[in-house]
Amino acid sequence: MQRTECSALMMSVLGIASVEELFEDIPKKVRTSGLKLPDRVEEADLARALRDMLASNKPVTEWLSFLGAGVYFHHIPAAVRSIVSRSEFLTSYTPYQSEVSQGMLQALFEYQSFIAELTGVDVVNSSMYDASTALGEGVLMSHRISGGTRFLSSKAVNPEKLSVARLYAKGANMEVATVDYDENSGTVDLDDLASKMTDDVSGFYFETPNVFGVFETCWKEIREIVGEKTLIIGANPLALAIVRSPGEMGADIVIGDAQVLGVPMNLGGPSIGVFGCRADHIRKMPGRLIGMTEDAEGTRSFCMTLQTREQHIRRSRATSNICTNQALLAVAVAAHLALLGREGLRTVAMKNLVNMKSLSSEIDSLDGYTAPVFGAPHFNEFVMRSPVSIDRLNEILRKEKIHGGYAIGEWFPELKDCALVTTTEMHTSNDHRRFIEALRVSK
Repeated sequence: MQRTECSALMMSVLGIASVEELFEDIPKKVRTSGLKLPDRVEEADLARALRDMLASNKPVTEWLSFLGAGVYFHHIPAAVRSIVSRSEFLTSYTPYQSEVSQGMLQALFEYQSFIAELTGVDVVNSSMYDASTALGEGVLMSHRISGGTRFLSSKAVNPEKLSVARLYAKGANMEVATVDYDENSGTVDLDDLASKMTDDVSGFYFETPNVFGVFETCWKEIREIVGEKTLIIGANPLALAIVRSPGEMGADIVIGDAQVLGVPMNLGGPSIGVFGCRADHIRKMPGRLIGMTEDAEGTRSFCMTLQTREQHIRRSRATSNICTNQALLAVAVAAHLALLGREGLRTVAMKNLVNMKSLSSEIDSLDGYTAPVFGAPHFNEFVMRSPVSIDRLNEILRKEKIHGGYAIGEWFPELKDCALVTTTEMHTSNDHRRFIEALRVSK
């Protein structure tokens, strides 16, 4: 068959009249204008120009920042970077050949073991891309476990995360609907949940702490309402050092983001998604699982025990087409947890909690400000109501070289006069004092 005939046949099958139709999602002005590249320059001049461009970014090492909303500034021991920079970790690919990949396999096994202990579930895979894709995979897994065409999620979740979950659900012809939050506590509205928990629902998702930094206090009631349906709980792994684990709350599936454990902010990514479940659901879990076994000589060794990717097993039995995992970041998380230990992690978590209570109390004492807006217990984030518009407030704060809280009204219009403020162990009392003074002056 000639090339033109082949092209015509392919377009006929696809139902298009021209090849250009394949690229209609790219704006026409971009497709037709061509690449307008500048003239070549010397390497030194290029480096100088790039430095000038990057100078517009104001990192937390230069400006005081109270931004969080999913990506957090925590201390990372220098040893973590040293460990992940070793060539056997930094340059390795998927450990298909276990006989030459024992170091990476053991590191991933340790990651799984640490996260399983924190989350309180039986099995944890060797990571997902981030919490958003973990939620998307969780929605699909809930369908495999419980059936149903609808999935419910607490509204007190980052809308960007929900948009990813909806995209995953679309392929399974599922709908993702939300359950309201209580306007006083910021926790799940139990009456709304009960009214929406119909027979066609596969499961329910909530976070603790949620997008407002609020811990879910009614988890027992939620578990009872969800009943035999799949319960997915999202958690901050750092907070789990001081609160009850999702496994103890009755979670069937646990997701989260381990960026808080040894992974830099990196301008927003990459991150590392946590995914775990009860043992009886293991065959429905996406991703890969590293197991400990013995070799032919009886020596302890590690291997990929479970791979649910469609290129490894029959497509009809694959649970996910996810191509890889965040192996290097999983090593960083494992190294970070090993260096801190149980008590070290608890100390860091408590410092975050203490800083939150201290800063929110100081803000609440300011005339016109309310913090926190919600009455339930918080971790290291809280919603602050301001007498000044958040855009105007952040503009004033930037003049003081301070990144203020996130304008959460962009996600929740009912909170248009509010900001999501984050504080971690990296903030000192002087940092808090500087922020408070800036807020006082801005009013």
